[in-house]
Amino acid sequence: MKDKKEIHLGESIIRILSTDIPGNKNIYSGITRIRGISWSLSNAICNKLKIDKNKKISELSKKEIEDISKFIKSSDIPEFVLNRRKDFESGKSEHLIGTELELKEEFDIKRMKKIKSYKGVRHITGRPVRGQRTKSHFRKNKTLGVSAKKVKNKGS
Repeated sequence: MKDKKEIHLGESIIRILSTDIPGNKNIYSGITRIRGISWSLSNAICNKLKIDKNKKISELSKKEIEDISKFIKSSDIPEFVLNRRKDFESGKSEHLIGTELELKEEFDIKRMKKIKSYKGVRHITGRPVRGQRTKSHFRKNKTLGVSAKKVKNKGS
């Protein structure tokens, strides 16, 4: 019996849009490994390109891999699935993936910090941004409550 932690050298790794995806994953869950691809978009890709969702990533042909990457880059995606609707700078709706998405998120946070919006201030102070409660959560690595000063024994 093999350990789960053991590395399988026989497994193939397929690279789609600069993301390594293990070959033993099925297409439906494997495509979601790409940053910016949600489960709903993965479902739309499988349905639109008529690819079986249970087919393994390693069984894909080069043409199918190219079709998947072309579909993701193209504007055939419905607007409600896009992850960047009405962009602040350009005003256009687009779908970002991978490092483009990470850079845009980083620039958005920097912009919010610079103009000192509510969300920007929450980012600066390390507090939750989206309205979560803070009384019982978000206390990781923070000072807890009021610490009492140590009383020195005088003369006893």
